[in-house]
Amino acid sequence: MVEYQPQKTANADRLSKRVGVVIVLLPVGLAANYLGGWFFSALMAVILGIAVYEYVLLFQAGGLQPSMLITVGATIAIVAGRAALGVEALAGLFSLIILLALTFHLFEFERGREKAGTDFAVTLSGIAYVGWLGSYMVSLRMLPDGLWWVLIVLPAIWLADTAAYMVGVRIGKHKMTVRLSPKKSWEGYLAGIVVAIPGTMFLAILWNALGAGPTITPLRAGFVAAVLAAVTILGDLGESMIKRQVGMKDSSHLLPGHGGVFDRIDSWLWGGVIGYTLITLLFL
Repeated sequence: MVEYQPQKTANADRLSKRVGVVIVLLPVGLAANYLGGWFFSALMAVILGIAVYEYVLLFQAGGLQPSMLITVGATIAIVAGRAALGVEALAGLFSLIILLALTFHLFEFERGREKAGTDFAVTLSGIAYVGWLGSYMVSLRMLPDGLWWVLIVLPAIWLADTAAYMVGVRIGKHKMTVRLSPKKSWEGYLAGIVVAIPGTMFLAILWNALGAGPTITPLRAGFVAAVLAAVTILGDLGESMIKRQVGMKDSSHLLPGHGGVFDRIDSWLWGGVIGYTLITLLFL
């Protein structure tokens, strides 16, 4: 019992810091979602720009040199393109970004950078993984009832993450992964799914009472929550893979109790694109 107490205290301290960050940032996110349009897109550009900045820093810590300017600039450009043109019109922009990135790293190789080919791959992966996938949140907000769908998709992920953390810390015995994230347990994972489904269905009922449109039903919300709770943990594990490869615990220390922005949105990157795809294919 004496040996466990420091760990218990550390978990409680981390949780209190997490809650403090949420209290400060949640009103900003809710306001931007309510306003929609360029307000929401601007917030996504800031969030994804910081996240991909941290993504580049992680690989720099591992000895690689992806282009910070191109990676961050392209991510912001993709978010702006989504807001202005929609996802279907971005093929040309993304193609241009690929060519620009390759040209930059060609010059870097000529100047003596022996791993320029790998740097190029990391530059593109940052743009595609954080910028392209992350910007699906903008596309989600632009859907009919997008205001409310954002308030289904993100809370579903938050509920699953929170329940998994709370249950895993207390009763988690069976590890999901040994190398990627040893603290994650099957008990926590299953608790996340069990909590996310009814919790999100209740939110759908609440949003309907507040004026949500006809595409928002409890059954649809529960289905989306079930899928997201089941698979978005892969985003968390994906970031863990990168951090363990480069020997970093967090992507930064910007958000007390959370680590960096990339640490905070690793599941969003999956949630935005999966939520958008499910909703457009099945409900619209």
